[in-house]
Amino acid sequence: MFSSALHFLSWPVSRPQSFSSCRYALSKAVLMAGLPILLSMPAVALASGVLPESSVVILNESDGEVTMNVKNTESIPLLLHTTIQNTPDDQELLVVAVPPVSRVEGQDTQLVRFLLQSPAPLRVQRLKRVTFEGIPPKGPDGKARISMTVRQNLPLIVHPATLAKHASPWTLLQWSVADGKLRVRNDSPYVVRLGQGVQLLPDKTAVDLGKTYVLPESTVEVSLPPGAGARTTGVKLSPATIYGYEVDTYDAPLVNAATQP
Repeated sequence: MFSSALHFLSWPVSRPQSFSSCRYALSKAVLMAGLPILLSMPAVALASGVLPESSVVILNESDGEVTMNVKNTESIPLLLHTTIQNTPDDQELLVVAVPPVSRVEGQDTQLVRFLLQSPAPLRVQRLKRVTFEGIPPKGPDGKARISMTVRQNLPLIVHPATLAKHASPWTLLQWSVADGKLRVRNDSPYVVRLGQGVQLLPDKTAVDLGKTYVLPESTVEVSLPPGAGARTTGVKLSPATIYGYEVDTYDAPLVNAATQP
């Protein structure tokens, strides 16, 4: 979620030193290098976080909206920023979050609404992403706080009103190997969630799909390692339910490559 790095200054060494003297010199250099920075920051360093009540947002078209509670786990107020993100494969603006920004007191909970704005009835499931980020407000002196924020990034799946539920949509995927590539086609109307890594059978060659989902009416194609795929008869995958729960691995048979468009 966040990363930090400590940069050390270099200095000339005139003669060999003992371990203890080197350690002292290093500590002194780090302290002297960081002291001006610390003195120039009139802010409180802290970590902030918000916690959604679920790991996925499911919006049924028949309902038109869905809500989720997001808790401020800190003891201070946070500004909760809620953002809807499109996937690279689906850029249509389909869902809005209300409110997009809100102040949440320490240990309090904010109800966020997700409203569907589709100009036409949906035929297939749609996948978006929603991020929740808690940002500390300015301090009493009006100066910004130095903080480390944790952003929650969840899948948001929109389910069509006329589409029946399917408990195991990964069984509908079609897998094939041709021209040194592994191809998985999803002709179904369901978003299929699965582990990014799969295995070719029976050789157990590991293949990275590059993503953890296959959208409806789409194809994912990746290159295979040299020599892989010649004896492949199937693919072992690690599917997940629409709610993101892992289930038992599934061995999918390989279909005739000639049937793939």
